[in-house]
Amino acid sequence: MDDADDIYMQSWTGTIIGPPNTVHEGRIYQLKLFCGQDYPDNPPAVKFQTRINMTCVNQETGVVEPSLFPMLATWQREHTMEDILTQLKKEMMSPQNRKLAQPPEGNEEARMDQKGLVLKCCIL
Repeated sequence: MDDADDIYMQSWTGTIIGPPNTVHEGRIYQLKLFCGQDYPDNPPAVKFQTRINMTCVNQETGVVEPSLFPMLATWQREHTMEDILTQLKKEMMSPQNRKLAQPPEGNEEARMDQKGLVLKCCIL
């Protein structure tokens, strides 16, 4: 492997604006999406930087658990970063997540970033 192979887009920063009529309304959630060398054949690792209480998110690490988030569990090569963010926003609106008590705002903790180029994507 040469240096040119290391330059592809590995690390993305995503933003989700909390959907209305949910406990997430008005909140801004930051996420990291990390694509390994086997992307897009395999899904990226997805991690909330902002603390959030959702059924598919590990409360300690912020990682979206693939086994609990169908888009990652049944990943298809055609899926995009935007698709992941859009589906996470829909998950926030689901009956099991729309009313879950959330950590207080401003309680973000600095979670370790993956190395690589960072690009931004926002789902409003």
